[in-house]
Amino acid sequence: MAEQTESTQYVIAPEAQKSLAVTDTDRRFPVGRIFCVGRNYADHAIEMGHDPDREEPFFFMKPTSSLVTDGRFPYPSMTSDVHHEVEMVVAIGKGGRDIAVADAFDHVYGYGVGLDMTRRDLQAVAKKQGRPWETAKAFDASAPCSPLVATRAIGHPIKGAVTLAVDGDIRQQGNLDQMIWKTPEIISYLSGLFELLPGDLIMTGTPAGVAAVSRGQRMEATIEGIGSLTVEVI
Repeated sequence: MAEQTESTQYVIAPEAQKSLAVTDTDRRFPVGRIFCVGRNYADHAIEMGHDPDREEPFFFMKPTSSLVTDGRFPYPSMTSDVHHEVEMVVAIGKGGRDIAVADAFDHVYGYGVGLDMTRRDLQAVAKKQGRPWETAKAFDASAPCSPLVATRAIGHPIKGAVTLAVDGDIRQQGNLDQMIWKTPEIISYLSGLFELLPGDLIMTGTPAGVAAVSRGQRMEATIEGIGSLTVEVI
């Protein structure tokens, strides 16, 4: 493959690099792939009609076009049932393949608060028909995310309250220590499926209480020790 340089000429203009702000610095974190862990809290697995026992983790992906950083979530088309799912976001700073659990934290740059917005009606149809979830999970603006906090400032959170309120009413409540697969295990397992790259994000699952939102509502997500995220549904 020919090397691409700053002088490379493209037949169409490439999209600008997606990135997240980092607390306490004016430098930004460039975002590559966005991986999401499914059913990683037992109460949410039960809520969605699944066995909460520790099964092998499974993943789906969102494109960078799903990233929202301005606090505004445009209500998507072709749905009437969009749900919020608050999740801890892990930002990979050092890549690797087949990463050992004991070494996994060394690959983390920082953490954030994210929302895995889901067209639940489309997901239900896809599940029933045995089809992929992309139309339900990977649509534009489906991944609002807070600025990142670097590990040098907070270490590696293994417990802390996870909450989401809509217009002041708390809907989701949980704790990071309720994750079925912990952060190092997620990183290790995922690195056996993909070579992780600097800039990858991992959304680590959501506690119970997922529910629909409507235009004009405000979502407020908080993870103790990491930060908060406020998003308006427009």
